[in-house]
Amino acid sequence: MARSGKVTVVGAGFYGSTTAMRLAQYDVFETVVLTDIVDGKAEGLALDMNQSRPVEGFETLVVGQTTTVDGGGYEAIADSDIVVITAGLPRKPGMSRMDLIEVNAKIVRGVAEQVAKNAPNAVVIVVSNPLDEMTALTALATGFPKSRVIGQAGMLDTARFTNSVAEAAGVEVGEVTTLTLGSHGDTMVPVPSKCTVSGKPLGEVLDQAKIDELVDRTRNGGAEIVALLKTGSAYYAPSSAAAYMAKAVHTDSHETLPVCAWVEGQFGIEGVYLGVEAEIGKEGVVKVVETDLTDTELAGLKEAAEAVREKQADVADL
Repeated sequence: MARSGKVTVVGAGFYGSTTAMRLAQYDVFETVVLTDIVDGKAEGLALDMNQSRPVEGFETLVVGQTTTVDGGGYEAIADSDIVVITAGLPRKPGMSRMDLIEVNAKIVRGVAEQVAKNAPNAVVIVVSNPLDEMTALTALATGFPKSRVIGQAGMLDTARFTNSVAEAAGVEVGEVTTLTLGSHGDTMVPVPSKCTVSGKPLGEVLDQAKIDELVDRTRNGGAEIVALLKTGSAYYAPSSAAAYMAKAVHTDSHETLPVCAWVEGQFGIEGVYLGVEAEIGKEGVVKVVETDLTDTELAGLKEAAEAVREKQADVADL
């Protein structure tokens, strides 16, 4: 198998390390770089991952690198084609994503500036919370074209919705198609008109009360896991989504995926990072796909845009 390119994951917590492992196991990259500010952590995890290669049968090399807040160690990410930013504090029980905004803004800004310096041609995938705001901040701090800065949210929310629908309907997940747009949080917009179970419209399989229940569970999917874990947050499903996005960029797949992308006129919405469907290629977002929506769904998307617009403007000063 031909391997090429270099992808970096910033942050070696559960989320980042799991993302790095998934990227390595794809076996399509030459190198996966994993960085962290905890001395030796990234190096140790990288060694552990590399020692799994004979068992798992992949050849991608994982390189660990300790970094510092003043930029030390970031030379290891030089010439990365893709950078996945997972750095930041996770939620604790009772916290909302927005509770993290000030502390994570400082962390993400510092990382983004180092990415711009050391990997100026990279496509950046942001997963740090609060997602929509951190994506906007990364675009500001890097100065990259907005098409090269993408947030991971819609893929995760859609996966959560799909899983819940499959369980409620008693079918395999492969028989379910769902879609969520809008923000990664309270103004998430489910798109029932695009949801099917075994080819049937969702409303023909589940009653509205059940659908509403599943939508609420999806909106609060992260909080549900945080409450159960008590000392951490989700990372298996989020890392799957982030790694898949990185692979789509690397392979220039031109797949249409639900992501947090810059919207400039599509859906009648101007100048905001928002959860939409987008065609993904080697340069990031090829184009935002204007999915056919009902009047109610479109109104929800516009409401979500206004809800996140002010907060995204605020991060410029953080």
